[in-house]
Amino acid sequence: MSICAYATFYNPEDHDDERDGVLAAWREAGIEGRAEQWDDPTVDWSAYDAVVVRSVWDYLDRRADFLAWARRVERGTKLLNPAAVLESNTDKTYLRELGVPIVPTHWSPERLPYWEEYVVKPAISAGARDTIRTTDRGRAEAHAAALAAAGRVPMIQPYLDMVESEGETSLLYFNRRFSHAVRRTPMLTPGKTGADQVLADPRTPAPDQVELAEKVLAAIPQALLYARIDLVRLPDGSPVVMEIELTEPYLYLRYEPRAFANLATALRELL
Repeated sequence: MSICAYATFYNPEDHDDERDGVLAAWREAGIEGRAEQWDDPTVDWSAYDAVVVRSVWDYLDRRADFLAWARRVERGTKLLNPAAVLESNTDKTYLRELGVPIVPTHWSPERLPYWEEYVVKPAISAGARDTIRTTDRGRAEAHAAALAAAGRVPMIQPYLDMVESEGETSLLYFNRRFSHAVRRTPMLTPGKTGADQVLADPRTPAPDQVELAEKVLAAIPQALLYARIDLVRLPDGSPVVMEIELTEPYLYLRYEPRAFANLATALRELL
């Protein structure tokens, strides 16, 4: 029987509601899984057939330490997703290199385009942290400038009204095979904060969304145990990439009866 680590973080409130289902599905697939705290110095990661990066949700304040850990783990065993993927994916400037349509993005605090409403965020962030939504161009410029002054790359985007009606569509792939999709509740609607729980409902993606998601996957050469590709539509109806989650995404496994088994099958294939 293969033995795999489920890399997580210390959280006394234990918000990871997918872990137990994942470990149960691994057992059914003939894989013994053990949850391990990613920054625990006593863990012998080389004793595992693979280390699966999951709920490492505290890495953001220690990104350099996290990436150094990933490289160390990869020298001793298989890391999923690989360290090179984690390094690229934790800095959203990867969007510039994809070669596929993305949400219009301005990468400098200077000469902002004239949009009705702005979303401004740092390229290295998660969960809407340090992100603002505003109709005030001056405030958008000031926030972008503050990010740049702190050594952070700002991302300035138009707020898309289609997010309210169409929503964000997240397509989930395990070992590059489509598993399921959900429509996600916008995080930046009035009255919400990044700390609010994101709600979702199952969705069948449209053919143009599947086509775009598969172009994204084709642009990434490394092995991918999991990939969550978040898409939105522009006002003209065309789909664009909002974000690609390859590091520690919530996978919405409870929204598809076969999702836990799909993930376990993908892991077994990659071992």
